[in-house]
Amino acid sequence: MLFANTPNPPYYAVIFTSQRNEKDDDGYHSMADLMVELASKQPGFLGIESTRDENGLGITVSYWDSIESIQQWKENHFHMGAQEKGKKDWYSSYKTRICKVERDYTNSI
Repeated sequence: MLFANTPNPPYYAVIFTSQRNEKDDDGYHSMADLMVELASKQPGFLGIESTRDENGLGITVSYWDSIESIQQWKENHFHMGAQEKGKKDWYSSYKTRICKVERDYTNSI
């Protein structure tokens, strides 16, 4: 796993936990790749980490420099379209959490 290269705190994390439904891919992976590409061009974007298990449970954490940057990404036209498609076609449930990172540390093994 590659870790996002975040700056020294404070910064913000958006934790998106989702359960994929049982439908086919229907463009999900290409949309996810596009959203990462677009988010990485947004002002304030710091990085992303994502994983999904064999049962469809996924966790994506994106890192941002401010609450304002997070809000701008949430309101991005293309991101809003992806959110609607996710609600309609890809997720049976999801939850979004926004946190302020006040401390982090690394341990290489």
